[in-house]
Amino acid sequence: MVTLRPADGPASMLRRLIRDAAYVLPGLPVAIFGFSLLVSLFALSLATSVLWVGALLLPLTLIVASGFAELSRRRLRFWGATPAPVRYRPRGPGVAGLVRLLGDPRRWLDLVFETVIALPARLVTFTVALIWILGAPAELTYFFWSLFVPGERGLLALLAVVRPELVPAGELAGYALDSGAHFLLGVVLLVTLPMVLHGLAAFDAALATSLLGSERRRRTERADAGADARSGGDGDAEAAADPSAAETQASFSAAAWSWMGTSFSAVVLLAVGWPLTSALYAVDVALAMVLVVLHCAALLLTLRRAWAGLAVGLLASAATMSATASAGVGVWPWPVTTMITQCAVLLVAALTRRWFCAAGGWAAGALLSVGTLLAAAPDLPAGSVTTSTVFVAVSAAVVVLGILTRQWILHAGRLEVSERTSAQQTRRRRELEERNRIARELHDVVAHSMSVVSVQASTAPYRHPSLGEEAREEFAEIARSSRRALSEMRMLLGILRGDDDAPTGPAPGVEEIGQLVESTRASGATITVRGVEELPEVPSAVGIAAYRLVQEALSNALRHGPGARVDVVAGVEDGAAGRRLRIDVVNTAPAGDSAAVPGAGLGLHGIRERVGAVGGSVEAGPTDVGGFAVRASLPLDEE
Repeated sequence: MVTLRPADGPASMLRRLIRDAAYVLPGLPVAIFGFSLLVSLFALSLATSVLWVGALLLPLTLIVASGFAELSRRRLRFWGATPAPVRYRPRGPGVAGLVRLLGDPRRWLDLVFETVIALPARLVTFTVALIWILGAPAELTYFFWSLFVPGERGLLALLAVVRPELVPAGELAGYALDSGAHFLLGVVLLVTLPMVLHGLAAFDAALATSLLGSERRRRTERADAGADARSGGDGDAEAAADPSAAETQASFSAAAWSWMGTSFSAVVLLAVGWPLTSALYAVDVALAMVLVVLHCAALLLTLRRAWAGLAVGLLASAATMSATASAGVGVWPWPVTTMITQCAVLLVAALTRRWFCAAGGWAAGALLSVGTLLAAAPDLPAGSVTTSTVFVAVSAAVVVLGILTRQWILHAGRLEVSERTSAQQTRRRRELEERNRIARELHDVVAHSMSVVSVQASTAPYRHPSLGEEAREEFAEIARSSRRALSEMRMLLGILRGDDDAPTGPAPGVEEIGQLVESTRASGATITVRGVEELPEVPSAVGIAAYRLVQEALSNALRHGPGARVDVVAGVEDGAAGRRLRIDVVNTAPAGDSAAVPGAGLGLHGIRERVGAVGGSVEAGPTDVGGFAVRASLPLDEE
C-alpha cells in the first residue's frame, strides 16, 4: 500500500525529494521507449499473422512487455513500494511452448499496462514535476530575467482584461507588482515541491502496484505459508507439483482487468458522448461535458460502491433528459450515448455485486423512463415511447446477461478451487504415506542402532570393571549423546508421522553453542571458541540457524579433518545493510588422509538453506593452509 508520510527533518526531506525525483523523471523516457518498441512489435505481429510469423512474434512481444513490467516493479522497489509477487505461466519447450504464452493473461496485462496506461500516466506526472522543478527557480528569479524579455508583462495584461482599475499607473509600480507576484508564486512552488513530487510518485506507484502486482496480498500469502508449514510443504513445492494450480493462482488479476476495461470504456464513452450530446441536442458545451463526465464517473464508481454508482448514473441520466428535452429529437428521453453508458453501469453492477443490486438499478431506470414520459405528456417527441421501450428491453437483457455471467464465473471458480483442493489433499496424502514409510525405516534401522549404542555405552563400565576413570567418562559421554540423539529421533519420528501432539523440545540458539562445543570436545577434538559469550540477544530464527551451522561445521571437521584444530569465532559487525552476526568455523589441515564419507556436500547444502532462509549468506571452501572454513553472515535487524 502506498501512503504519504511526512519527512522527519530537512535531511530526510531532501533524501525523499531526490528519491521521488529519481522515480518520477525517468518514468517518461522509459515509457516512451517501451511504448514505441511494443507497439512496433505488436503491429508487426499482426501484419505477419497471415504468414504465421506473427504467431512467433506475438509471444516475443509479450515477453518483452513482461520485461518492461519487471523494470517497473524494480523501480517501485527502489522507490519503496512493494508490489505483490506474480507468477507467469511457465514456458514449455520448443515453438509450442512459445505459443503457449499467448494464453497467459498476466503477460497480456503487462502489455496493456506498458502500451496503454504507462505512457499517458507518466506523461502527466513528468509534466507536472517538470513544471514545479523548473518553475520554482524561474519564478524566484523572474525579477531579474524579465528585464531582458521584450513585450508587455503577463500579469499586467491579465489585470487589464479582468480588473483594469488594479493596473498601476507607473512603470516602476507595474514592475514591482508583477515581480512580487511571480516571486510569491516561486515561493509557493518551492515550498510545495516536496509534497507535489511525493504525491506524483505515490500516484504512479499506486497505479503500477495495483496493475502489476498479484491480487493476493501479503496477509493471504502468510496464511498460505502457515498452512503449508503445518502440512509439511510450501507454496512453491505445490506449484511445482501442480503446474495448473500455479498458473491459475498468479497469472490472472481480475481487479486489474476490471479497472482497466472500465476505465477504457469510460474514456471512450466520454469522447463520443460529449460532442454528440452537444451537437445533436443543442446543449451547451460546458453543460454537456459536466453531464457526460458525471455519467462516465458513475461507471467507475460502480466498481467500488455499486449503490452509489447506480445513484449517480440515474442522477446524470435524469439531468441529461432534462437538458435535452427542448431539442425535439425523436431519440429521447434516452440519447443513444446515455443509454449505452447507463447499460454499462448496470452491467458493471451485475458483474460485481449480487443480482438484486443490478435489478434494483434497472427497475429505477425503468421508473425514471415512465416518470419522464408522464411528465412530458402530451408534448412527447415522436419516437420517445419507442426509445424508452428499447432502453427497458436492452437494459433488462444486459442485466440478465451480467447476472448469468457472474454466476458462471463464481461456479467455475468454485469448481476450480474444489479440484485444486482435491489435488492438494491427494498429494498431501501421498506425502504422508511416504513420510510414514521413512519414519518406519528410521525407527527400525537408525533408532534400533542408536538404542544398541546407548545400552552398550551405559553397561560398558559394568561389563569391563578394569576400565580406567578416563574410559568410564568417555563411555558415559557416549551414552549421554546417544540418549540425546534418541530423544531427538523420537521428536523427528513424531513430526514425520504428522502427529499433532508430537513431542518437541526447546529450539537451540546461540546460547547453546558453548555447550555444543563442550560436548564435541569429548570426542578428543581440539576446539577453541571466541566471542560466543559476548553475543547479544538475537532473533530466534537467526539463533537456530547459527546453532545448526556450528553443529554441522563441527561435524564436518570431525569427519573430514581428523586431528585438526577447529576455531569457532563469533561476533557482531555493523555495515550498510545493518547489524549482522558473523560466525566463522575454521579447521586446520587434518593430521592424516581422510577417507571419503558418503553423502559429502549434503551438510553444506543444508547450511546454505538454513542461513538463506533468514536472509544470511554462507561461504565455504578450503583454506590456503589445507584446512576448511565455513564463514556465515546473518542479519540481526528484523524487518
